[in-house]
Amino acid sequence: MDTEGTYDARGTGAERVPRPAGPPPAAPPPPPYAPRPRRPEAGGAGVEEWLRTPRPVREPGVWRYGHVPRPPEKPEGVSDRSLLVGVLISVLSGLLLWSLWRNGYIPYRLVPLKLFTPGDWWYAGTFGGPRTIEGADALTVYEAVLFGLLVYGCGRLGNWSEIFRRHVAGRGQPFLGLATAAGSALAELLVWKDAVPLVRPVLILVASVAGGEIYQSQTVVNVIYTLIALGVLWPFARLGHWRELIAARRGKGAAVPDAPAGPPDAPTPDQWPELREAGMRDAAEALTAEVRTGRMNDVDVARLRHAWRVGRGHPERLAALTEAVLRTGGAAALHPSGARDLTRRTVRHDLLTGQVRIGSCTEDPHNPYARRGSGIALEPALLGTSLLAVGPPGAGKSARLVRPVVESLALQALAGRAAVLAVGGAGSDLGPDDAFDVVVRIGDPASVHDFDLYGGTTDPDEAASVLAEGLVGDVTHLDSRRAATVLAQLLGPYRAVHGHFPGVPALRELLDGDVAAIDALREALGAGGHQAMLRELEARTRQKGGAGDPGPVLADRIALLDRPAFAPFFATGEQARPFSLRSLGHLPLRVRIDLPERAHAEASRLLTRLVLAQFTAITAARADRSLFVCLVLDDATHTVTAETVRGIRRLRSVNAGALLTLRTVDDVPEGLHTALLGAVGCCMAFSGVTTWDGKRFAEVWGKEWVETREVAQHAVFADQPFTRALHGLRKLVTGKAVTRDAVTVRRVERERWSASELAYQVPPGHAVLSLTTVEGEHAPPLLVTLDG
Repeated sequence: MDTEGTYDARGTGAERVPRPAGPPPAAPPPPPYAPRPRRPEAGGAGVEEWLRTPRPVREPGVWRYGHVPRPPEKPEGVSDRSLLVGVLISVLSGLLLWSLWRNGYIPYRLVPLKLFTPGDWWYAGTFGGPRTIEGADALTVYEAVLFGLLVYGCGRLGNWSEIFRRHVAGRGQPFLGLATAAGSALAELLVWKDAVPLVRPVLILVASVAGGEIYQSQTVVNVIYTLIALGVLWPFARLGHWRELIAARRGKGAAVPDAPAGPPDAPTPDQWPELREAGMRDAAEALTAEVRTGRMNDVDVARLRHAWRVGRGHPERLAALTEAVLRTGGAAALHPSGARDLTRRTVRHDLLTGQVRIGSCTEDPHNPYARRGSGIALEPALLGTSLLAVGPPGAGKSARLVRPVVESLALQALAGRAAVLAVGGAGSDLGPDDAFDVVVRIGDPASVHDFDLYGGTTDPDEAASVLAEGLVGDVTHLDSRRAATVLAQLLGPYRAVHGHFPGVPALRELLDGDVAAIDALREALGAGGHQAMLRELEARTRQKGGAGDPGPVLADRIALLDRPAFAPFFATGEQARPFSLRSLGHLPLRVRIDLPERAHAEASRLLTRLVLAQFTAITAARADRSLFVCLVLDDATHTVTAETVRGIRRLRSVNAGALLTLRTVDDVPEGLHTALLGAVGCCMAFSGVTTWDGKRFAEVWGKEWVETREVAQHAVFADQPFTRALHGLRKLVTGKAVTRDAVTVRRVERERWSASELAYQVPPGHAVLSLTTVEGEHAPPLLVTLDG
């Protein structure tokens, strides 16, 4: 298959996709699947709109596609009851003051006005009123000014603006527009009924400036009245945003851009600006046309962007890629399988950022305010630190975590950016067969591929080390290094004679110390002149049966694989058709291994340990680490060993990661609890964990400083008889003694999540998730609803 040099950069071509060496026992595999391009699943948008949607850089785990930051947290304000009482008191106080003013009960009320006006306008004395028409007009304007100051003061004291923001503006349109329209109608009625002193003061001021003769023209009077009416309406129109409401109703509202506007001639993301800047305008135009006509999907976009980044340092590959784009458009640089998408997606993906959305943060006090309501997503930058998920059966680990992650990695593999190895029991929902390039069904005669017990290596010591970890890594009283030495003393001589490592029956005979098998191997070594290997075999013969000899344990463990159900598997001869995990190091493969957990539970655990050991060894030895490789274990029970914990810790430095799920942390040896939780960067506790597991997660997540408020009620004792009588009356009415609150605020250090909270306060369908990126950036443990 033509890869336009994209995957040849790793020294492989399309023909290098692992295939069985011999004809499969079942029907031949179906032809390569290449579905038609379709719209990306992220929000159901078209590819053009999907490319233009902003993806701001946020904290680890935030679903960045179209993310809108939450408004800043408002400080805890006054209660609605207090606000309403304040408004009522301020209104009543204002009415009382205005009534006292109008009826002349406030002394010296005209003194400020008399200080700035001629004395002959007023009668003598402090309470003297206006003597002339000019004095009456000045008093009218003076009262209007005082009325305005009174309204302003009552509004500030009663916090009218907060009431308006909380109960009117907070409801949005059209309620805001209707409420302000009703308020403006009431204000107009009060103004023209002269209940609010506004019309007469305005007329007096106009006459004092322009002269009284101006009112001889009815047109001028009508204009002044119109201006007064509009002046009353203007503040209500501003508060109610009438202009925006009318424009929206007419469909003429200005669209708010999602991203900052660039220069008028700047290309948008769907126009492939990186190709235009590099001078490849023809290729950019071709891809832009593919996007706008709907002949490309999100996988095609991600694959070609990755191919462009890979080829920038190699001009010859870049030229081949450009030619392929001009020839085939969005179908250039295809995955070796020829697939351009998965047949079905179950969750939302964003292949530009490599994220898969698994849920959202809840409105819980444990979550930071800025994260509440935001989407939660996983990506290679997080999976590169490895993820450990713990939860009881039925908590949703497989359906809500494992399946979305496997699906995301499979899509990224089609884009050439990742390789995925998913391991689970036969029948587990890790995805359909056509979503994988290689499916290994151990114990199923119809399986096209076998499994290579030795990981594709030709070094006996390396093969022995990995195989020993899988066979006896969980045996606490046995050193896996001694077991590796025993295996190396047998694997090396056997390979020297036969050219390949032994199959399961032959290896079992050698470990059991079968005399005929040992003698035949010894004679073949002597005849072939392999003196060094002969000494290895003789050393093994001398050690057999000694104290602490790991041979019998190894023989018992390898016997688990020497069963009739596994007879066609694990072959190593010329007719063998094994799949080696070493292929994951240089090809963007999608691999699934099905284990016979129901019929052969112990053998399945052994194979899972072997897969984990091979994966950590192979990824660490890769020369080209540009491809992200991830191992997903749907059930890691009795799989983790001391050596694999050290291997998991090294994965983040070699662009690899692992996702492990457990029913309980006790499925791992007790001595490895701390080491395992410290080796992974992301931890996830599902609903239903025990307090014992919760205690371990609480220790991992540590503590934080919080403010606490302690309220103590103290009885109030009255000294005066009248006060005591009031207190007695209050107690008779309410039934409670008169007390006062003493509030103490202090900072204390508390666990982010306690063991009891994890065990009893995480609702079904939720989990507590903490995240760490490969760069070391952390996100605190968040309560997440797993809605995908």
